[in-house]
Amino acid sequence: MGTRERLIGAAQEELIRGHGHLEMQAVATRARVSVGLAYHHFGSKAGLIAAVVEDFYNRLDGAVFSGARLPTESWAARERARIRSYIAFHYAHPFAPLVIGTLSRAPEVVDVETAFTAKQLAAGALMLEAAQRDGIVPGDIDPQLTIALMIGGIRQALVGSLMREPRPDPDKLTNDIWVFIAAALRLPVETDARSRSA
Repeated sequence: MGTRERLIGAAQEELIRGHGHLEMQAVATRARVSVGLAYHHFGSKAGLIAAVVEDFYNRLDGAVFSGARLPTESWAARERARIRSYIAFHYAHPFAPLVIGTLSRAPEVVDVETAFTAKQLAAGALMLEAAQRDGIVPGDIDPQLTIALMIGGIRQALVGSLMREPRPDPDKLTNDIWVFIAAALRLPVETDARSRSA
C-alpha cells in the first residue's frame, strides 16, 4: 500500500474515532509518516478529508453502480438488487454515518458529494431513458426529474435508517424503498412481483 493510500486509511480511522474530527499529526502518526508528507500529498486537512470521502464514493460506485455485478433476468430485478447493494454497502461501512451525517455539511465534502451525485444523476437518467425505449418505464415520465426524486428519496431514507437504533432490517428497508420506486415508475404489477421474489 502506497503512502497516499495509507494516509487515506489512517484519516478515515481518525475521523471515525473522532466522530468527524481529525488532526493531521494524529493521521501522520497512525500512517507512520511525517506530518509534512501528509501535507505534501493533500495540501491541507480539508484536502485530506475530501480525499477520504472521494475514496468512499469511489468504493460505493464500484460496489453498486459502475462496477456492480447485478442480476440480469429483468430490469426490475437488477434495479431492486442495486438498492439492496446500496443499503448493504452503507450498513457495512463504518464511515458511512459520518459521510451522510456529520461530515455532509463540510464544504470539502459537499464538493465531492456534488460531483458524485451529478455523475449518478446523469447515468440514472440514461438508464431510465433506455428503460423507456424498451417499454419498461412509461414514456411520459421525465427521466431527469424522476431520477433526482429517486436518488434523493433513497438517500433520505438511508440517512434516517443509519441514524436509528436499532437500524431497520436491510431486507425490509429494501422492500419498502422498492415499493416506492416501483410506484413512482408505474411498473406493471407482475414486474414488481417478480422482483420481490428475486
